Amino acid sequence: MAEEKELLRYNPAPIESKWQERWAADPKMYAAEGPDCVKPKYYVLEMLPYPSGQLHMGHVRNYAIGDALARYMWMRGYNVMHPMGWDAFGLPAENAALKNNTPPREWTLANIAAMKRQFNRLGMAFDWSTEVTTCLPDYYRWNQWFFLRMYEKGLVYRKKSKVNWCPECATVLANEQVIDGCCWRHEDTKVELRDLEQWFFRITAYAEELLDDLAKLDGWPEKVRTMQRNWIGRSKGTEIDFFLEEKVDQGPGTEGATLAQDDKRVRIRVFTTRVDTIFGATSVQLAPEHPVVARLSASNPALRVKVTELLEEQKKAREGGDVGAIEKHGVPTGRFAINPYSGERVPIWVGNYVLMDYGTGAIMSVPAHDERDFEFATKYGIPIRQVIKPVQEAEGSESLPFVSEDGVLVNSGEYDGLTCLQAQKLLQESAARQGFGEAKVIFRLKDWGVSRQRYWGTPIPMIHCPKDGLVPVPEDQLPVLLPEKIEITQTGGSPLGRVPEFVNVICPKCGGPARRETDTMDTFVDSSWYFYRYIDAKNSSAPFSRVRAEYWFPIDQYIGGVEHAILHLIYSRFWTKMMRDLGMITNGEPVERQFSQGMVIKDGAKMSKSKGNVVSPDDMVARYGADSTRMYSLFAAPPDRDLDWQEDGVAGVSRFLARVWKLSTAHEGVVLKGHDFSRAGSGDSISGALASEGSSSPIEKKLLRKMHQTIAKITKDFEGRWHFNTCIAAIMEYVNELQAADAQLSSGEVAAPAVEQMLKNLALLLAPFAPYLAAELWEQLGGDGSILRHPWPESDPGLAKEDEIEIPVQINGKLTTVVKVPAGSDAKAIEAAALADPKVQLRIAGKTVVKVIVVPGRAVNLVVK
Repeated sequence: MAEEKELLRYNPAPIESKWQERWAADPKMYAAEGPDCVKPKYYVLEMLPYPSGQLHMGHVRNYAIGDALARYMWMRGYNVMHPMGWDAFGLPAENAALKNNTPPREWTLANIAAMKRQFNRLGMAFDWSTEVTTCLPDYYRWNQWFFLRMYEKGLVYRKKSKVNWCPECATVLANEQVIDGCCWRHEDTKVELRDLEQWFFRITAYAEELLDDLAKLDGWPEKVRTMQRNWIGRSKGTEIDFFLEEKVDQGPGTEGATLAQDDKRVRIRVFTTRVDTIFGATSVQLAPEHPVVARLSASNPALRVKVTELLEEQKKAREGGDVGAIEKHGVPTGRFAINPYSGERVPIWVGNYVLMDYGTGAIMSVPAHDERDFEFATKYGIPIRQVIKPVQEAEGSESLPFVSEDGVLVNSGEYDGLTCLQAQKLLQESAARQGFGEAKVIFRLKDWGVSRQRYWGTPIPMIHCPKDGLVPVPEDQLPVLLPEKIEITQTGGSPLGRVPEFVNVICPKCGGPARRETDTMDTFVDSSWYFYRYIDAKNSSAPFSRVRAEYWFPIDQYIGGVEHAILHLIYSRFWTKMMRDLGMITNGEPVERQFSQGMVIKDGAKMSKSKGNVVSPDDMVARYGADSTRMYSLFAAPPDRDLDWQEDGVAGVSRFLARVWKLSTAHEGVVLKGHDFSRAGSGDSISGALASEGSSSPIEKKLLRKMHQTIAKITKDFEGRWHFNTCIAAIMEYVNELQAADAQLSSGEVAAPAVEQMLKNLALLLAPFAPYLAAELWEQLGGDGSILRHPWPESDPGLAKEDEIEIPVQINGKLTTVVKVPAGSDAKAIEAAALADPKVQLRIAGKTVVKVIVVPGRAVNLVVK
């Protein structure tokens, strides 16, 4: 008796240890086949982790989603690529080196080993033969190779620029890495602006395509597409030249203001989306950094002081993260510009809300038809002139500002009476014809600044030669290796600049002494193309094989947090388009379907090391087993919703798996050995055979019906909405029904072949969610081969169909009762059943049934008086 109890007790540790050893001994267990495979391909990928030291339950949720999908697709007969790697360069390794006196490489590789052990213990089905580690030379040499190819194509350039600087990171951040004015890694650290020479990728060359192609990404969440659409920020409009009133000599300070060919007047180019309102422009506003402002203030010390104050206000607003919310201040320059359409003199102002890096750094201010301009003009007493009126209203009857384009022009000379859209077209044509303007599309997206003043990143393969300037490192000298032994500090620029043997180099062009570039690349370079390297990770002659890329791309399913919607996902889309134009691939997008999982929340905040609220999966695995740990992360909430962490939930899943273990082992002796009835809907299925013979008992039919319904539901969810929580709930309901029929399963009232089928299919349905237990049960039940390679069960719609269905009956819209009718009953039969129900008869006694509304299979509604 004691032995029997021990047998029925679920102990995950020995089960999971046994299968972990078996799987580890088979290196081809999770390996994908090559491009010549006749199976349909399926590339499922979760965003690769940064090796910070330990996985936490937030990681587990992300990877459990992808792992469940990969296992399902294997069982559906697909050639599955499911790789894993490490986003291994980055700031935390340098910080660890500072704190622990541990070299970044040593710290990083030790963390990778630890996290890899955790992944394996959790039973994640990764093909480690394709593993990529971005901090190793066999990977980052290709970062350098891409840099050189892009430099040849004019997609890389260097310039002095205002950049975002994180004092804590002691390095530059891309615009996308500044969140609400703070560093994306240090959420409480305000970002500063500094002037530095920086390397840039010309991502704006692809701005139009990046925006337009979002319409093709039907498999992406609309939220992600909207975030990218807003970040790219296309504006269609017109660039117009206003002219500085006085003639000036060409000289310093006119770089952003061109000279007309027929005279010496300085052109101040403005961008506007509403050229139809130009006759209402009552001032020109310049950014504090505009070159004309520098020229005008050079001889005006008082103006120079005020402009400096405006610039400081703008800087603080940028650092605060919302320059659009700045309190608007401005100063008049005392100079005027000429409106090229009307010839009117308008004052030139400097405004703290006008940005030099958006548009041209100059705007025409039309207070009657723009809310921001109206606010500014009201504050400073600048004239307000209406030039657009509503189509249906009398002139002057509407309040200002009137910002709609549904109007007609007034006070606009020859353009009076035209609609806004008509006027825009004619005014653009006039500007182009007379040489003072043109139609223009501008973007909010800025070029990607990739310079970082840190050590632990890819060295930029460029050389600074006193004679020849910027010289690319020859391809046969790649990779430019990071020096191993180096002193890391957060002062004095890049640590590489203090390593003479790295810095000092012979120029490959002139043969003279030169200096290497000491900045390293933004680590988002590493993650922009890593998924291409997975498909050909050992290739030493190219980043990857074009043949393999043609087969595997685009990625069928990509899984990762919505926080990467702008940073990583825009960069990776840009990188794919760049590689396409280099002739390396033919696809223009890297990912067919993208899924953003919800966060794991603990103590009211996202689970993260920086918040000190992480839960280690090691602790959960030790207490409850890996299956319970990963299954809880899928059961506690739909994958796209946030999950509120509760350890009691893991314990609850563990208790459920114990019930499954007890159920299966208790009836193992009933199962017929050597049979495979898992193809539940096929012609040789036991359920089909018994049904055709008419010999099934009512309980057997009921259990088989539930089995087929469960298979159908889980299959539908995998193919569609991914509500794994309801998949697991359906398995729980199925187990409940099997347990309720425990006596019948043991007594023979349910045929032994049917019991076998029910239990084997239970193991198959569990396989994506609890792979260890599923593999053990499959083996105990005599299943053939690996459960991972066994076909997914199929549902028979006929056997899943209920014999009877329940129909709610309403009287005057209020639920009265529920009646049972044979499945497939027509409206007449349903109506008769409803009217014959005692509760209904009681409620309608003495009343007139005015109308009976029947929705077959759904509901009945009686209208009575």
